[in-house]
Amino acid sequence: MTKSQKQSTDKSAWLILVGLVILGIVLTVLLRGKDVVLLNPKGIIANEQYTLMMHSTYILVAYAVVVLSILYYFAWKYRESNKKNMYDPKVTKGKSVILAIWAAPTLVMVVLASMMIPTTFKLQPRAAIESDKQPITVQVVALRWKWLFIYPEHDIATVNYVKIPVDTPVQFILTADEAPMNAFWIPHLGGMLYAMTEHVNQLNLMGDTIGEYQGSAAEINGNGFAGMRFKTDVTTDEDFRSWVRKTKQTSSQLDLAMYESLLTPSENNAVALYSRPDNALFSTILSKYAGSHDHSAMHGEDHMKAEPMKNMDHGSH
Repeated sequence: MTKSQKQSTDKSAWLILVGLVILGIVLTVLLRGKDVVLLNPKGIIANEQYTLMMHSTYILVAYAVVVLSILYYFAWKYRESNKKNMYDPKVTKGKSVILAIWAAPTLVMVVLASMMIPTTFKLQPRAAIESDKQPITVQVVALRWKWLFIYPEHDIATVNYVKIPVDTPVQFILTADEAPMNAFWIPHLGGMLYAMTEHVNQLNLMGDTIGEYQGSAAEINGNGFAGMRFKTDVTTDEDFRSWVRKTKQTSSQLDLAMYESLLTPSENNAVALYSRPDNALFSTILSKYAGSHDHSAMHGEDHMKAEPMKNMDHGSH
């Protein structure tokens, strides 16, 4: 290697190093004090997702470092200026080399699969979360462009607002009305799940940290998509019971006539609280789209029951 080539190589290496340092500083400044949702789980499911994501990232980064190091090593060893190690295309590759080339990625694949496959089954959205507290049910209806939440066990309903007690499993029962497809997502608490007309989906979540978290639609769905957000409060049991009592005293009742007004498309909707929602409202919404799918089994609670989730140590939703 000539002196000019060596200087050029050294310069490139320094530029790469300086660039990485600058990138690290910029990311540190931009993320300081910020709530990066996927890196800040506040629920048992989100914690499982975070653990699985980080373990997978560590494994893939370690593998990438090894592969790139080997790539750089061979590029350096067989560089044009190195006359001591000449590449001879007639030399046959040894069996050990072939074995290593195939064994390494296979091992990585096996390790990742051994982590992800069991977790995928354990954290399926319908899987009940094991807890010493009784789960509560929240029926969710995706509208244009707002979210309706019905608490059938507490005889209240809300628009764009969810309040749940800490460390209590919550069964979100999802459907949609006059909004063919949407995606319900509270990133701090867990993964998202689709809400669709003609269908009932169930998403089990549980907040383990008291706080206020943002929920949103994760599916682009028209003009009001950007404002289709809702606030999720995870509170103490006492605060939740107090809120339920106050909401029951609200003068606005969610009868069928009020619901018809909610069906009118609207954007950036404010929070609304309702008392005494019509007992047949959710079933009525489902029956509107009865036809190609049989919803008769979905109106009861049997389809919502699932085996409790065991050993919640790691995983993803």
